[in-house]
Amino acid sequence: MGSGVALFDYDNDADVDLYFVNGSDLPGMTSSIPPTNRFYRNEGGTFTDITDEASVGDTGYGLGCCVGDYNNDGFTDLYVTNYGPNVLYYNNGDGTFTDVTATAGVAGDQFSSGCAFVDVNADGYLDLYVVNYVQFDPETNPECSRQGILTYCTPEALPGVADVFYRNNGDGTFTDVSESAGVSTANGKGLGVVCGDVDNDGDVDIFVANDTTPNFLYRNERNDMRMMEDALFAGVALSEEGRAYSGMGANLGDFDNDGYLDIVITNFQDQTNSLYHNAQSGFFTEMSFAKGIGERSLPYLAWGVDFIDVNNDGWLDLFIANGHLDDNIAEIDPIGTYAQPNQLFLNNRGIRFSENPDAAIAQKKVSRGAAFGDIDNDGDVDIVVSNLKDAPTVLRNDGDNTSRWLAVKLIGTRCNRDAIGARVTVVSGGLTQMREVKSGSGYLSQNDLRLHFGLADATRVDTLTVRWLCGSVQTLQNVETNQVLIIYED
Repeated sequence: MGSGVALFDYDNDADVDLYFVNGSDLPGMTSSIPPTNRFYRNEGGTFTDITDEASVGDTGYGLGCCVGDYNNDGFTDLYVTNYGPNVLYYNNGDGTFTDVTATAGVAGDQFSSGCAFVDVNADGYLDLYVVNYVQFDPETNPECSRQGILTYCTPEALPGVADVFYRNNGDGTFTDVSESAGVSTANGKGLGVVCGDVDNDGDVDIFVANDTTPNFLYRNERNDMRMMEDALFAGVALSEEGRAYSGMGANLGDFDNDGYLDIVITNFQDQTNSLYHNAQSGFFTEMSFAKGIGERSLPYLAWGVDFIDVNNDGWLDLFIANGHLDDNIAEIDPIGTYAQPNQLFLNNRGIRFSENPDAAIAQKKVSRGAAFGDIDNDGDVDIVVSNLKDAPTVLRNDGDNTSRWLAVKLIGTRCNRDAIGARVTVVSGGLTQMREVKSGSGYLSQNDLRLHFGLADATRVDTLTVRWLCGSVQTLQNVETNQVLIIYED
């Protein structure tokens, strides 16, 4: 499958550190050196492997990760999904973590993939949504082939597994509320999950990208964590022609700066990546071809994805990580390749995306997860990509640094400490931009929790408004640019 990567500041030193999730041995396999996940501390230009020191070297068959300060002690915690029991690492605040999975009650025993911390009931404590994929047993797994050539089985050959939703009890433990929340009956074969307020009603909704089954959009009903599955009605369950695509990663972002979150989903080769424009009425319109990414996505199998402003012009661009599933695809498909170039699409003021042929981005790799954040604190967004059976790719953004920017770090006091679910709106230079703090991103990955705004040539931010998830609103005026602004909840 391939796994994700996380960018987060575990030690509160104002730069983001790197956590890579790795696969491991399945039953019947034995490696001379068992693979482990790896954790690297940002030293301000270089990274130091502190996996053993921090005690986060899980040896499970890893897939995804997400972060959030679930106990509001000021230190961001880490959750890792596996084929098998998942792991919750409590951040001790001294540079180390403790495995508290059993005490917290969030292990599970399925083939888990994506995850996200999310405060659905706005009680100030982060709940946890865990996506499950399929029922898979390597000893009884069916043998699959195409054109007489052995290949991986597609998800259609395996039963799906329902996702799990855990409510945070506020005492370090969680309770499985999947049934009462309304997420226990849908077997979606899910991978990516992303959370945000898609209908602008002030709470957090949940979107899950499913592989060969219809996607899920859970709207928050504000009724003791009850969610309503609404993807088909909203127009995001299926492709434009009414097919269930092979959803891999998903993300949210307001690519046309109209104040509503749009949805992007990465899909299989010969399927377009899906771009759903939020029509502001509870519905979405699929616009991948109209916006210029449809045709260019057909040759590739896509995974990691996000809306990011790479050139600080105030418009969210689109990065997509590619790489095939089958290492023998060239024997089956004459145009198929295992290693594939990643893609960056630049946003022309919300009208259309155009592919940017950057040589560093277009190196052919078998890429999977991607995480985004300013790793060198120079005011632009960098990219870290996990590659299958290969070293990761770190794409440092060294583009035009003359454009101005603003990064916002939110710290909750009544709401959850990491401010996950909060929304920031910035008005500057005649442009209005909106971002939300989110846990879980793209394909099984985690972005920097700081919000980044490109400001082009604007010398000041006219107004900055924070809508905290607990309901309060703060407004700042005449804010200086080119800084990391820390805002505490009033």
